[in-house]
Amino acid sequence: MYVRRGLLLIIGSLGLFWGIFTLPQSEPADEFWDIESRLLRFESFDRSALTQTLESRSAQNFSACDSHSQRALLLMEMPLAEAALRSGATNEFDRHIQSLETRFRTILACAPRQSFVWLLAFNLEVLHGQLNQQAFDLLAMSYETSPNEAWISIRRNMVAMPLVLAVPEPLRQKMLFEFQQLIRYGFVEEAARSYLAASGSIRSLLQSQIAQLDLDRQKAFAETLQRLDS
Repeated sequence: MYVRRGLLLIIGSLGLFWGIFTLPQSEPADEFWDIESRLLRFESFDRSALTQTLESRSAQNFSACDSHSQRALLLMEMPLAEAALRSGATNEFDRHIQSLETRFRTILACAPRQSFVWLLAFNLEVLHGQLNQQAFDLLAMSYETSPNEAWISIRRNMVAMPLVLAVPEPLRQKMLFEFQQLIRYGFVEEAARSYLAASGSIRSLLQSQIAQLDLDRQKAFAETLQRLDS
């Protein structure tokens, strides 16, 4: 009886210990999960607000295995790197690139099947002007770790489709098939926006995928194109 009571006391103490050290972080984690959700819906944030949040104490204390919070930090820093590149702020751009690369390695070491993180890593290589086999391998890992998640497919289509003519043939076929699948499973508007943003030569490739769909889906795609392009 005494042994059992002792074990219960130890378990209860451990639970209290865990609660004491995790509750102070629960509120910041909730905040970052909300930011991640809003960024994934393509909401925009003021650059100064993003910078302030990234430099906050709570942003420095998250575990590498807190996938949601870490993705939020990646999504916050990526537009800051892009803005620095556009403005010619070389030192700031290099600082963000180094930070992002470190964060990618840390997250993937903890969760190597994070398909969205592999996609962001590919996007970072493109942003850095490194369109080579290493970059293509990152994109291939995104497909390998999550070939059928719509929310990732939509974003992968946006990031990768402008480069479809440059990628190796096996990867190109995956990209084209994913575009076709978006239409097949009802994400017609997302596919249409990707099509409208594409060059003439890329549109020719996409047309070959559209032609393989049934007539109802082809009609729905054509009508969506007309509506968005009007």
